[in-house]
Amino acid sequence: MRLSRRSIIVLISFACVYYSNTLTAQIERPPNIVLIFIDDMGYADIGPFGARDYPTPNLDRMATEGRRFTDFMVSAPVCSASRAALMTGTFHIRLGVNGAYSPKAKDGLNPSEVTIAELCKQKGYATAIYGKWHLGHHPKFLPTSQGFDEYHGIPYSNDMWPWHPRYEGLAADDPKRREVYPDLPLVENDRVVDANVTGEDQKYLTRWASERAVDFIERKHNQPFFLYLPYSMVHVPLFASDAFLGKSGAGLFGDVVMELDHGIGTVIAALRENDLEDNTLVIFTSDNGPWVGYGDHAGSAEPYRESKQTSFDGGVRVPTLFWWPGRIPANTNCDELASTIDVLPTVARLIGVDLPQHKIDGKDISGLVFAEKGARSPHEFFPHYHHGELQAIRNDRWKLVFPHSYRSLNGRPGGTSGLPVKYDSNMAELALYDRANDPGEELNVIDQYPEVYAELLKAAKIFRKELGDKLTKTTGTGIRSVGKLGPNDKQLTW
Repeated sequence: MRLSRRSIIVLISFACVYYSNTLTAQIERPPNIVLIFIDDMGYADIGPFGARDYPTPNLDRMATEGRRFTDFMVSAPVCSASRAALMTGTFHIRLGVNGAYSPKAKDGLNPSEVTIAELCKQKGYATAIYGKWHLGHHPKFLPTSQGFDEYHGIPYSNDMWPWHPRYEGLAADDPKRREVYPDLPLVENDRVVDANVTGEDQKYLTRWASERAVDFIERKHNQPFFLYLPYSMVHVPLFASDAFLGKSGAGLFGDVVMELDHGIGTVIAALRENDLEDNTLVIFTSDNGPWVGYGDHAGSAEPYRESKQTSFDGGVRVPTLFWWPGRIPANTNCDELASTIDVLPTVARLIGVDLPQHKIDGKDISGLVFAEKGARSPHEFFPHYHHGELQAIRNDRWKLVFPHSYRSLNGRPGGTSGLPVKYDSNMAELALYDRANDPGEELNVIDQYPEVYAELLKAAKIFRKELGDKLTKTTGTGIRSVGKLGPNDKQLTW
């Protein structure tokens, strides 16, 4: 059948309009952001960073299709402080968040801070978080007050419940079990939907978070979205669903990591099935190093020194992947210094929004993410604060450690079957480490490089002036107020 000239013109016109609209939509729609945050995962706990005792095929594929960051730092080696920095692009010390909030805490991330979710809302993003929050459990601090449309998960760590190891040997009904930790609640948006999360429930925390993430992608695939997946595992106590229990051949820890890997695989599959992989940035990282006191229920920071709750690299260097097929060069490494505080300004750049008006400490690392020629770390110096102490400072190669107390197993094995062993209390000496040639921070070369010591000490004094330092009894001029629960503020009850 021969078409008339007019029919051909009409068809061409329709085609031009269609492709023009499609192209416009592609140009106008900013990228989706998926941020996966694992709890207490050590540097060597997944295949792309050295794990060999259990399979992590989905994370392996992410690494093969994406980019590994091998020198990626957290702001703090402990939960709430690390998460506050991630969400705001700001050193935790500046925010006044310096530890891990307990169920009795009346503090939280100040609502005046600007989170990644709040930046995304400026561009019309759908926003959701499924998993562990740990930045304040009362309504004014919960995710739905900090830029998220949806929240489902536990408000703090899964060991903050009456079955904590400190109560080992007590009867189930002993009132002492609830003197410190009440029953663990499950929260949806700003209300408790399960007042007593049991061990049987904890077996499904990973599955629930993954399933909700997939459902969110299915529901919101037609608009840009920010999906935050802070899984509650591999924080102790460890739980895996029956589908993965005993399947890794590497004990319960391996089972738990396998289930996490599987859940992440379902999220990536949902992106592919909805044709979103070419317009979605997925970031995978961890909040701090492994909790090695728990031994066979903890991961590994090898080849780095120490673990969670220390400012040595085993506590603050975390496994990190960036994935965006077609945009991020596949199967590549970035060895430049970068940090979780850089996520917010990088996302702001990618989605086209202005940074918060107040000061943040993170930098745009999109040049590193996309492997732009000549891209280098934007951080000349990086401080390591823990509990208000400036315990160390580093640049691209060197790390200066200040005398401070820290906990260590000193080579002893950790506990077994979910019960920890006690740490020793150590005193770190004033030391300079050559991170390029001594990744384990073993050889103090401070006497050989006095000019490097002087340079890092000068930088440390600048950070102390602005952010303070309990070790030198310095009060910082740039500290902002932490969020406080007021007398008229609603409290979460269960």
